[in-house]
This record gives sequence, structure tokens and C-alpha cells, in this order.
Amino acid sequence: MAPLVPRMHLFEIDDQTWFPSFLRARVQAALTIAWTTHVPFIQKSSPAHLVAHILSTNLATTVRDYVFIDFCAGGGGPTPSIEKHLNQTISTTPPTATITTNGTGHSPSPAHDDSSYAAVAAAPPPPAQPVRFILTDLHPHVDAWKKAALLSPNLSFVRTSVDAAHAPGDLVGGYKAEGKKVFRLFNLAFHHFDDPLARAILKNTVETSDGFGIFELQERSFLGGFLTCALFGLGILVAAPYYAFLWQSPATLVFTYLIPILPFVLVFDGWMSALRTRTPDEVEALLRTCGAEGGEVEIARWEVRSGKDVFMWPFGRLNWIVCVRKGER
Repeated sequence: MAPLVPRMHLFEIDDQTWFPSFLRARVQAALTIAWTTHVPFIQKSSPAHLVAHILSTNLATTVRDYVFIDFCAGGGGPTPSIEKHLNQTISTTPPTATITTNGTGHSPSPAHDDSSYAAVAAAPPPPAQPVRFILTDLHPHVDAWKKAALLSPNLSFVRTSVDAAHAPGDLVGGYKAEGKKVFRLFNLAFHHFDDPLARAILKNTVETSDGFGIFELQERSFLGGFLTCALFGLGILVAAPYYAFLWQSPATLVFTYLIPILPFVLVFDGWMSALRTRTPDEVEALLRTCGAEGGEVEIARWEVRSGKDVFMWPFGRLNWIVCVRKGER
């Protein structure tokens, strides 16, 4: 069912050039906390863990074939956590061992092969290869990405500016040359693009990549938008002392309690984000009209899947869209 409220492309304070950079860093840090925090009894898992599960489920046995590129990574966001959870998941489900056939469509007889069927069946499966994640952004946050990359050999970043509507050929093409497929991630990002830019990004994605995922923590509804964001603001008021101590940042307390800019911006921008968030049907309409090379024939080769998973009881829901070329699951 379409939301009762039409999509409105309103402004967010955190996007404005006049918003102080040190406050922007705190806003982005708070959003990362929202992605990665798991509160017992209220949450079964963090939203980042949910994203890893969604990717693993929807890409199934092909998940190892992809390199995941976050095109709007900001300060890092949930991607380092998604990488950790996804690689933990696939490490427990190694690829199935196969028996090579002899060219007739049948497995070679044990009498004509050095290993028996029993030996092949008993052999340990090959180790699962971890999947790689790449952080990119139009405005790179290299210092923050360095810290994140030090924690995992499967996480790296691009130092230079990357435009999602004009992805560098050596970035996407380089991984394809290695035999990998490219999957683009948009975590709490796609709602920032107006329709012309969203179409340009989808056009470039269809022409150069093999899949993409859009993940949003809000939706255009009273419960999933207005109320969820308001509760997030209350959570910041409660958690601010802990994070001020963790970050060794007394300014966090000042701009939370004395001059409550941080909770105001987080709640206000959350409401604006909810009004800007697209439904799966709206994203699919942009996909059909993005002008990709090959037109409708090329778009017909893509499959759009979507869903809503609860990340905070009772109404905080992760809204997701996963789109891949048909036959690549």
C-alpha cells in the first residue's frame, strides 16, 4: 500500500554547507550508533546485522561472488559492521564440495580415480573466502576509514572523491577483471538524491554493476517515521553522557543538554528523511525510466526484491530493496 503522504524532497540540516563540521561528525557518529547498537529485550539484533542477513539470504550461494562497494559511506556508517557480520555468517556456511565429472556427465568410477566416493565425502569442504567491502564517498572521510580498515583485512577504501552517478571505470571494472561482481550499497543514503540524480545513479548502476541494495531506517509513516525518529532523539538524551566519556568530548554534553543542537538536528533530519524516503514501487519506477543503455530490455533483466524487518520493537523497521540481475541468485 502506498503511503498516504506523498514523497517530499525537503532539506536536512546535516546536508547544509553552513552546518559546522564538528557537529556533523557527531551527528554521523550518532547515526552509526543507531545502525550498530543492539539493545537486549528491545532488539533481536542491530540493523547492521539485519542488513548482513538480508544480503546473505537474498544473494544466497552467490554472495561470495560479489565485491560490495558503499558509494555513500560518510564517516563509515554501518558498512564495517555489515562486513563483520556477513563474513561471520558465510564462514559458518562454506561452499559445498563438488565432485568433478569425467566429461560424460557422470562422476569417475572409484576404480579409475585415486579417491573413492567415501574419501571425497569425508574430505573437509574448502575454506570460505571472505567477501570484500569498499568505502567510497563524494566527500571522502579518509581518517575515519583508516581506523575502520585497520580492524578488518576485508575492508578498504578509496581516498579520492567518487561520484555514484559516474563511478570510475577502474573501480568497478577492476573488480570485474578479477572475476568478481559489483554490488552497490546505499545505507541511509538513497533518500538524499532528488529524482534526476537518483535516475542518473541507477543508470550508472545498471550499466556498470551487477546488483545494489538500498537500506533505510525510516519510512513515510507515522509510526515508522515520526515516532521512531522522536524516540531516537530521546535515546540520544539518555546515552549522551556515555558517548561523551567514550569520545572524550565534553562538547557532546554541551550541544546535547545546554544547547540541544544535536538531538534537534537528529530528530528534525530524521523526519525530513522519512518524508524523502521512497517506496520500492517508486524506486522501481525510477529504475524503469533511468535511461540505461538497452532500455526496457536491459531493465527487464533485473529483479527487484524488498521487505521490512523489525529492528526495534514494536515499530522500528529496516526498509530494504535488493536488486540483482535475474538468474544471478
